[in-house]
Amino acid sequence: MNKLTGMAVGLLLLTGGLAGAEGLLQTKLLSLDMARTIADAAIEACRKDGYQVSVVVVDRSGRTLVLMRDVFSNHYFSELAQGKANAVVLSGVSSAELKVNRSDMVAELNLLDGVMVLRGGLPIQVAGSMIGAVGVSGAPGGDKDEVCARAGVDAVQEELEFAE
Repeated sequence: MNKLTGMAVGLLLLTGGLAGAEGLLQTKLLSLDMARTIADAAIEACRKDGYQVSVVVVDRSGRTLVLMRDVFSNHYFSELAQGKANAVVLSGVSSAELKVNRSDMVAELNLLDGVMVLRGGLPIQVAGSMIGAVGVSGAPGGDKDEVCARAGVDAVQEELEFAE
């Protein structure tokens, strides 16, 4: 028995054998390609309206998969987009919903490192489970940022529904 096989057998003995389905979690993960498609579509939607924005797409844990900024979008818009996406990961709802639902603690939430409770962040979901989030910043108002974020999610919506 090689070292790797021995470790596997030891692990099985420690855990009482194969745990079966109840011991395993199945999850869907947001791919880099899908994240890039979301970001591209969000940038394009804002460009059509004349806005230069930054877009951040994060995975379910808040780790950045894609950060794109249009030519005239500045570093601060990128930070705001990241903060909006992180607010979605924190709450599981859009950043606009979080702002309304927890208006009593928006100031405190905005003190969290990397979180910004402003309109413009949306969840990316498969079968009701969040697999990531998108944040957009740079348009003249969070409502416009949110429209571009929605265009990004809509660009992959059919694929998300097929994955259910």
